[in-house]
Amino acid sequence: MVANRLPVQYDHGHPGGPQWRRSPGGLVSALEPILRSRRGAWVGWSGTTEEAPAAIDGDGLQLHPVPLTKDEFRDYYEGFSNATLWPLFHDAVVPPLYDQDWWTSYRQVNQRFAEHVAALAGPGATVWVQDYQLLLVPALLRALRPDVRIGFFLHIPFPPPELFLQLPWRGEIVDGMLGADLLGFQLPGGAQNFLRLAHRLRRHDSTDREGAALVGSVLLPGREVRVGAFPISIDTAALEALADSEPVRRQAGQIRERLGPDRRILLGVDRLDYTKGIDQRLRAFEELLTEGRISAEDTVLVQIATPSRERVEHYRHHRAAVEAQVGRINGVFSHVGRAPVHYLHTTMGSTELAALYRAADVMLVTPLRDGMNLVAKEFPACRPDLGGVLVLSEFAGAARELTSALLVNPHDLADLKAAMVTALELDPAERRERMSALRARVRERDVAYWARSFLAELSSCPGSGDPGAGDPECAGLAA
Repeated sequence: MVANRLPVQYDHGHPGGPQWRRSPGGLVSALEPILRSRRGAWVGWSGTTEEAPAAIDGDGLQLHPVPLTKDEFRDYYEGFSNATLWPLFHDAVVPPLYDQDWWTSYRQVNQRFAEHVAALAGPGATVWVQDYQLLLVPALLRALRPDVRIGFFLHIPFPPPELFLQLPWRGEIVDGMLGADLLGFQLPGGAQNFLRLAHRLRRHDSTDREGAALVGSVLLPGREVRVGAFPISIDTAALEALADSEPVRRQAGQIRERLGPDRRILLGVDRLDYTKGIDQRLRAFEELLTEGRISAEDTVLVQIATPSRERVEHYRHHRAAVEAQVGRINGVFSHVGRAPVHYLHTTMGSTELAALYRAADVMLVTPLRDGMNLVAKEFPACRPDLGGVLVLSEFAGAARELTSALLVNPHDLADLKAAMVTALELDPAERRERMSALRARVRERDVAYWARSFLAELSSCPGSGDPGAGDPECAGLAA
């Protein structure tokens, strides 16, 4: 497994001395259970620009850190990855920035990742590369180790060619991705965008493919690159067990008591990112208060905003704007002991988060653009009581699967307000019916299903090495 981050990060600032702690994020939550169940290793950055151990055994999971300098973190990660690629791939919600020095650093770091994997992978190993920070790794690794089978999965949306072509280094990015044997996207639309781009930019021929996941193939001299859609999911069984545990049930009751047992709870759980639609959500909530359709006496919005990329300029501005909105709403509409918005800029543990899911009457997942959004799947997994209503953006990848949610256009404030009111007032029988359908879907297509389907397709790709090299049951993801 090759990802920008390890599932743990090295914390030099811990009072008890440097130590490893779990990394936040949906990617880690989705991938770690899969890798632990196989004889594999994880290659990624340690989370620090200080010196970190060369390799560790993370409770049976082999972890191999890739070092980054402070300048590389600034240019490769904060710069090219998150101020160029991230906004470009999210429909340019904010303008992408194009900087030659950032691109140079991005290439250098991708080369280093490829060299680490090339040195670690056993003969004929299967290597699964993750996400937009490492788009060049497949081709760089193939040049170093033509014997390994390479899969690549993009966790964020892939934009239409007309948008992608803005990128000055568009050809190098496409060539880097085409080093893989299998390219996976969240949705068929992303896969189709890539096929169109490869033809338009490099004149590569492509074919349509029929199958549960495959959309098509790009035909290269001597080989083909399969392209498909593999919607990522969650460890549903683990979340269901957590949500039904006594500590979570007790904490959910305490949350409702503290917020007001007679109040309806709207909940948002997001990284503090401009793509997540937090500001539109707050505007809709404020207008509902202004119009008298809800009040601070009967309704409360709890917004968890996980800290994210706080040194990137767009993120600093977004945090300031969101917190100003929260302050204005609470300043105008609060009564003593009854604030309409409870805003927490923090990272929460799994038990507390599951308790919030159980306590909420309405879950608001309203991104302007999102590859999948695992919160939308975590919420129904944590509702064995069949309570709660999911309001879900049409522009989240999860909307394609979770059709029993109340789907909404977050750009349309009137639509968003109407969905919030409908969710609060939904008939209990319809609420149970919708939640039952959502829970059935996330049980059927969990993270294990996602990994199995991707690895099974990858194992069937024509590749080098021994016949069993790509079999996910007999070879590590990167051994």
